[in-house]
Amino acid sequence: MELPSRRSETTSVRHFKKLLRENIRLAGGTAPFSSRAIDLLATITKDFGFSFKAGELQIIDGNWYVTHTGLLRLARRKKCRGIHVEAVESMCDFAASRFVLKATVFPSKGSSGFVGYGDADPSNVSFLVHGAEMRIAETRAVNRALRKAYGIGICSVEEIGSSAKSSQPPRETKKLPPQPANGNYGGPKVRDRLCQLIRQHELDANLVKSYATDFCGVKTLRQATREQVENFVTHLADWAEKDRNALTCQLNSYLGQKDGAA
Repeated sequence: MELPSRRSETTSVRHFKKLLRENIRLAGGTAPFSSRAIDLLATITKDFGFSFKAGELQIIDGNWYVTHTGLLRLARRKKCRGIHVEAVESMCDFAASRFVLKATVFPSKGSSGFVGYGDADPSNVSFLVHGAEMRIAETRAVNRALRKAYGIGICSVEEIGSSAKSSQPPRETKKLPPQPANGNYGGPKVRDRLCQLIRQHELDANLVKSYATDFCGVKTLRQATREQVENFVTHLADWAEKDRNALTCQLNSYLGQKDGAA
């Protein structure tokens, strides 16, 4: 068995220290946290290589949470052999939008698998994503199975539902001008209105573009009609005001995808 060289060990330590410094710096700019939280961050950074900058970690009420994106990237780094998801039909009620799904993660060849269950219904998801309960249940099931498979003790953001509130100090929100029904938003172009929302709520512009492209059902934003973009801007403004944490999770799901053209 070939032992790791001293050079590779040194490189690994340097990478860990650099990533930890970056995580502390970026996370500290969004919410204060204790020395205990820093110790935990050091552990999960070393063990799993999670990056706050890449949207793989979030801090809420002083506690660390891993995101769905972070778990999937970890599975890819660890060369996960496969993930199988199925509905537990006896516990699903399509009429009531109540779903329970079972996910099985196979981290290595020959593994018997690690199982996780996820449930979702209108009572435990944000009203802004009503109609997507099955997808949310699937995400929660996969997250729980992945955490079991790789021994991750911190919960995922998607598992805690819409009740969690960020410990980030409330920002002074500027009231936006009244929005007339004709979509002119008091004069500024729709594009200007979208840029204003991105700045106001401190959103990632590239992720917003990807989400807008998906929302409008087009390949690039240039292909979207004015009405489609107006509907997206109204949707984005409403979601950002009512549940920015949920919106951030949604945007982070587009990390790694090719940005839509403006």
